[in-house]
Amino acid sequence: MSLRILWVLPYLPWPTSSGGKTRQYHLLRALAQAGHRITLLVQSKAPLDDAAREALEPLLEQLIVLPRRSLRSPTTLLAIAASPLPMLASINGYAPALSRRFAKLLSESWDVVQIEHSYAFQPFEDALQKAKQPFILTEHNVESALGGAIYDRFPTWLRPMVWFDQWRYRRWERHVMGLAAKVVAVTEADALTLGKMIGRDVPVVVNGVDCARYAQVAPTYDSNRLLFIGNYEYPPNVDAVEWTMDEVMPRVWQLQPEARITIAGYALPAGWRQRWPDKRIEWHAFVPDLTALQAQAAIFFAPLRTGGGSKLKVLEAMAAGLAVVTTAQGVSGLAVASGVEYDGGEDAEALAVAVSRQLSDPDGAQRMGAAGRDYVGRVHDWSVAAAQLLEVYAAVGNPRESACE
Repeated sequence: MSLRILWVLPYLPWPTSSGGKTRQYHLLRALAQAGHRITLLVQSKAPLDDAAREALEPLLEQLIVLPRRSLRSPTTLLAIAASPLPMLASINGYAPALSRRFAKLLSESWDVVQIEHSYAFQPFEDALQKAKQPFILTEHNVESALGGAIYDRFPTWLRPMVWFDQWRYRRWERHVMGLAAKVVAVTEADALTLGKMIGRDVPVVVNGVDCARYAQVAPTYDSNRLLFIGNYEYPPNVDAVEWTMDEVMPRVWQLQPEARITIAGYALPAGWRQRWPDKRIEWHAFVPDLTALQAQAAIFFAPLRTGGGSKLKVLEAMAAGLAVVTTAQGVSGLAVASGVEYDGGEDAEALAVAVSRQLSDPDGAQRMGAAGRDYVGRVHDWSVAAAQLLEVYAAVGNPRESACE
């Protein structure tokens, strides 16, 4: 049966420059290919350009993009200071045009209304309650637990405000999840945490990978090259690179002087090239197709210390057959074993030793890459995630059929 789906996002899912955008795009594509009819309502700080239109419109029955006001607008600044909502919800909330458009859409009949992220929910609450419309909420992280990821770069004197905002988010998170017909998590650990918060089961729709695409990559295991990809609007990725350059790579170079590293991704800070001018470091901005960089590397290096959910960049690296060296945070949410599907450690010295171990043993790195590729193919292909999402839809039921009973 073809479902009519209203899908709501606080960002355009193209280009796929972050894990969240990649997840949205591939799930939308998988559902569209299965014949479901999707209207995508987006509030975006980036305007809809021709590339995004060409990528998204073939998947959708309707694409509606409304602008998000500037972070420096008086409304945003006043909301952050005075609203009972947490900072992220205030930034994405109080959007009258978005609320009106959503309410108008709810006058139509939908099999599924899906809202991504509790921080994006405020503009839709009144209309949902008036229409008595069930909805599904997807939480990509336990947002209230992401204090380190969001606030680490705030000055110390703002710490009381940070604590207050985290308290506000815990309260908001419970409120929004309590209204949802079903809450969806992306990892089993997050599902357990969120389930305890709201007192009911939370299903998982995993992050995924286009395994067929990455199956064509043949890493160069004797290249002595590491690779890291990230969206640098996300503080944990900035922290990972700065920690790598300041503390990890100097130790790696003591053990492996010929080692090289490629750092790539969206919003790459311009000052990094001058801050770390070593010729063994290669810098790239956003790269739409990662496969060429993956094929040149032996190791995907992800020294992540904060964050949440499962890391799409790590899954994509495993799907490409790269040996992965990372932290426990880098493989959070993944059912993988150290020494089998990945290598790593929790401090700079342990990570440097793990990198050296993999660079010194290309055959071992190839075996680790093969194990990671096998794991991702079995558990994290986008077809698996799409099937899990359709199971959630079936559990919530069809409002149109209920109305006819």
